[in-house]
Amino acid sequence: MTRAQQVGVMLGLAIVAALTLLRSDDPLFFRFAREAVFDEYQRLAPRPFEQMPVRIVDIDEASLRVLGQWPWPRDRLALLVDRLSDMGVAAIAFDILFSEPDRLSPRSVVEAVEGMPADVLGRLPDNDQIFANSIVSRPVVLGFGISNDGSFLPQVKAGFAFTGEPPFGAPPIIKAATPLLPALEAEAAGLGHISLDPGNPSPVLRTIPLLLSDGTQLYPNLTLEALRVAQGASTYVLADAPDKPDTITKIKVGDFVVPVTARGEIWLYFSPDRAERYVSAARILSDTQPPEALREALQGAIVFVGASAAGLQDIRTTALGQHVPGVSIHAQAVEQILSGRFLSRPDWADGLEIVSIALAGLLIVALTTFLSPAIALVFGLTVTVAALAASWFAFRYAGLLFDPLAPIVCATITHFSATAFRILVIDRERREVRRAFGKYLSPELLYRIEHTHDALRLGGDERELTLMFVDVRDFTGISEKRAPKEVVAFLNILLDALSRDVIAHEGMLDKFIGDSIMAFWNAPVDVPDHARKAVRAALAMRRTLASLNADDAFGFGPGQSVAIGIGIHTGLACVGNMGAEAHFNYSAVGDTVNVAARIEAACKEVGFDILVSESTAAYLGEMALLEAGTLPLKGRQSRTRIFAVGGDEPVAATGAFADLRFVHDQLLEALRACAADAAELAHAAGEQSSAINEALPAFYRRILRRSEHFPRCEGQRAEERVE
Repeated sequence: MTRAQQVGVMLGLAIVAALTLLRSDDPLFFRFAREAVFDEYQRLAPRPFEQMPVRIVDIDEASLRVLGQWPWPRDRLALLVDRLSDMGVAAIAFDILFSEPDRLSPRSVVEAVEGMPADVLGRLPDNDQIFANSIVSRPVVLGFGISNDGSFLPQVKAGFAFTGEPPFGAPPIIKAATPLLPALEAEAAGLGHISLDPGNPSPVLRTIPLLLSDGTQLYPNLTLEALRVAQGASTYVLADAPDKPDTITKIKVGDFVVPVTARGEIWLYFSPDRAERYVSAARILSDTQPPEALREALQGAIVFVGASAAGLQDIRTTALGQHVPGVSIHAQAVEQILSGRFLSRPDWADGLEIVSIALAGLLIVALTTFLSPAIALVFGLTVTVAALAASWFAFRYAGLLFDPLAPIVCATITHFSATAFRILVIDRERREVRRAFGKYLSPELLYRIEHTHDALRLGGDERELTLMFVDVRDFTGISEKRAPKEVVAFLNILLDALSRDVIAHEGMLDKFIGDSIMAFWNAPVDVPDHARKAVRAALAMRRTLASLNADDAFGFGPGQSVAIGIGIHTGLACVGNMGAEAHFNYSAVGDTVNVAARIEAACKEVGFDILVSESTAAYLGEMALLEAGTLPLKGRQSRTRIFAVGGDEPVAATGAFADLRFVHDQLLEALRACAADAAELAHAAGEQSSAINEALPAFYRRILRRSEHFPRCEGQRAEERVE
């Protein structure tokens, strides 16, 4: 293991450990993100609505218009109980607080009159007593709320049985409750709290506590009590987790078993809010006989009485993003229990997610450090897809809630960090390779230094040069997939082979710039016919690279070929010793150098490996050249006409090239005239060109997308302006 790999592994392990500890602490943003994912699952696959014996008697806007504003006198609620009981409902649960006497009761109204005789008061009806009398021996459940003041705690109408130690420390704590009128408390068949989300900071309702605790006694909520009273059950049975004190796993209510969280909460699996759940209170209290269909719908049903009227401000947000009255939450919870469609997050889910973060992180660090970031990326994408798929299928088919987001986010952070470190190491090693190749001097320069007494002086002279730039295509991708030593070995093989072609054709190797070569002809000594020799060197490089790829000289494996781009330009440049007195090198500078470099860069856009400028093409005689357009090169105001080099003189003399040249010239005219047959000509040229050079078909496939490189002549533009 190299020093860089050791540092990379240590850094990766530190990041994985930090992310694992962060997830173990489970900060608020992790919880919010996890719950948002679970909400999205419910929106994608909500609990289907089923006709259940559960209904809501709704104090809606229509009821308020018909029967007056809320609160209603309690003799009207007594009438509601009477009529529902006559319809044969299984239970009536009020999601309403009865903590104060009815101010609309006749007795309460007259009591405020001074001097009213006591015997008169005694003969006046009391609405609270009327309501209390109506619920006697009927399956009525009243609600109470959590209070921060006082010490009142309601009666518990049911017993509790435990499979282990009583889990009094598991549910949310209740210190006091809103008081109930004694007569109502005594006559109710059940009492349940109506608090849906005590202490929950999220506006979205996802769980509700089925139990509260004062430390010595458990208090059921309205949902449980309605279900118990409807079945005529008298006891709740609570199961705890073995070896885990103060935890609850299941609550048995009559014939139904409800899986809960350790705190005794039920995960709500919402069904879209439907009008079929609701019955307007005005219909029940109407003077007319209720229709038979309404009687059938309510017979044997668990009925919750609550309000949806906007002014009563009992609206909650569900995981489906709907705003519903709070009473419907109780109704949906009972529906969920009756249907047996539960959601649960196992106690071991947190541990599984933490372990998955650690294992995935360790594998990503190992793959990035010892293999390649690309393999690590594939692994990370696989982990992402697997986590999402496993989480979704667990929810969809087993009702289990597993968080895919935390492992994915942590794996992404780990991969990014490890890859960034790897790239930094590769970049450093690439700089070392450049420094090593920068020491390479051509034999011609050594000869000049040895035989010229003033060669080691700063300065230069202006002369005509032919400049060549060679660059490896997708060198970054090659570097990322291989260890630094492999990258250096690859560059040594390639640059050495290409450099031999430059030297063999009397060229001067100026410098190696990472994966690039800069060379020039006609300095430091005169080179006759230097432009032609530079192009012959480029053609030799093409053959050399083809041979290296065919022999798999780089060890990349079958099909993994290397490509280069070559740009050549002829013009005046300043050439000589440049730098400082302590350290300098023999090089060329000037606009000619810049143009050659830009032409090489244009190889990517043109889609061909060897491009020369018009000034170089003028020296090439009968070589196989094809005009590639007039390109705007970076940093230059005027366009530069360039040519693609298809081959040398023997290639140009073939009949195949003559035919191609004829079609090519027609294509150029069509492109400049924006003719409709340009595409057909490009296709024909591409088919003919494959016999000349295997890279030419790609050149013709791209040429139609470069129409701006073939501007119309001034005559055509003038004609268009006249028209």
